[in-house]
Amino acid sequence: MRFRLSVSLDEVEISAIRAQGAGGQNVNKVSNAVHLRFDIAASSLPEAVRERLRQLGDQRISKDGIVIIKAQEFRSLEQNRAEALNRLNDLVASVATLPKKRRPTRPTRGSVEKRLESKSRRARVKAGRRGGDE
Repeated sequence: MRFRLSVSLDEVEISAIRAQGAGGQNVNKVSNAVHLRFDIAASSLPEAVRERLRQLGDQRISKDGIVIIKAQEFRSLEQNRAEALNRLNDLVASVATLPKKRRPTRPTRGSVEKRLESKSRRARVKAGRRGGDE
């Protein structure tokens, strides 16, 4: 079962912050930080995906079901907004993808017989090489 999910821009609240470097060599660098805030409970995601998001042990998800993603690069606000939304969509996609069902661990009768047959054939070949019938 695989969902193709993405969160739209109207479901998130984005606050933009201009942050100046704290000092050092690049005092004049100003970054455009974006804080994306996404409420899991109020989203249009399917209930199963919302529940798995809440259960996910990610530090970006608070106990009350708010996802906060920060994008802070020396890029434009639009690029950071897109980056934050991409990170949120990656998080949702990783939760929405269910692992494939595992095959039964017990071998079938046919595979057991085939394995035993090839085992005995190998033993006969080895015995023939050693000259085992002496």
